[in-house]
Amino acid sequence: MLNVSLILGIGFTIIIAICGFLLATLPGVNHIGALACAILLAMGYRQVFGYPEKLRTGIQFSSKKLLRLAIILYGLKLNMIIIFHQGFPLLLRGAVTIIFSIAVLMILAKWLKADLNLSLLLSVGTGICGAAAIAAVSPIIKAKDEDTAMGVGIIALVGTVFSIIYTLIYPILPISLVDYGKWVGISLHEIGHVALAAAPAGQDALANALLAKLARVFLLIPVCFVLMFWMKKKGKLEGETKFEFPWFLIGFIVMSFVGSYIIGNEFVVSKKHMSDIATFTSFILTMSMTGLGLNISIKELRTKAIRPLIAIIITSILLSFLTYAFL
Repeated sequence: MLNVSLILGIGFTIIIAICGFLLATLPGVNHIGALACAILLAMGYRQVFGYPEKLRTGIQFSSKKLLRLAIILYGLKLNMIIIFHQGFPLLLRGAVTIIFSIAVLMILAKWLKADLNLSLLLSVGTGICGAAAIAAVSPIIKAKDEDTAMGVGIIALVGTVFSIIYTLIYPILPISLVDYGKWVGISLHEIGHVALAAAPAGQDALANALLAKLARVFLLIPVCFVLMFWMKKKGKLEGETKFEFPWFLIGFIVMSFVGSYIIGNEFVVSKKHMSDIATFTSFILTMSMTGLGLNISIKELRTKAIRPLIAIIITSILLSFLTYAFL
């Protein structure tokens, strides 16, 4: 039987996602990216027209099922060969960034009396890979949809501001362009932010930045399993009997190995096709963010997001100084 609500709801998220992509091409807006633009558009729709209840089935399909599919496909961006070749030093730098981000941001969140679930999402996003990390972790810690959407929006904003600041100060920094690239890769939030900040410094800086970032993306896997163990233990303490294993993480790992060892070796996929897959991944992730953005109310955003925002700004500043000092 044809589920009209499912089809129309998915179609609605497609329309908002397309608008988000178009909005992100405009000068001045292009720095924050399509994800944040789609969330803002969805939030605006919710405030003006309310939640489209008749489309709920399709919207939830996009915000939950497509979100997991996007995380699985995101694994293709992780080159395991480089990770294993570079070895311990690369992973150590990534681990320091992640541990520092989570520890400092959560301490600040408690001190500021900020929402701890939202703050945890932001700490993982700051330490690993921004929106993708938040999207991967949110089902594990059972975060509310509105918290996930707020986390993605906040980290897109903060990461964009920091990446622009980096591009403004790099000409006066007393370090080589290669070291600048490493600094960008171990301190900025998302892959897009890393590319934005490193590209003006040249190809060598960009290559080193993406390499450093790659180690942090790799560490998303163990961080997720640590959080799973923590949630399972917490669930038992609270008498919760069922823990849903996030199978999409297995898909993420499988696709990482496929992209690293099979594509290009067992069979060849053109750069254009790989670029198309990356675009498709970004698009369905943007569709899922639309569904999440519809759950945000402006009133809750004002009361809930300001303290975590302060916490992530302070953490990002401290992280920038720490990673620069250890270049």
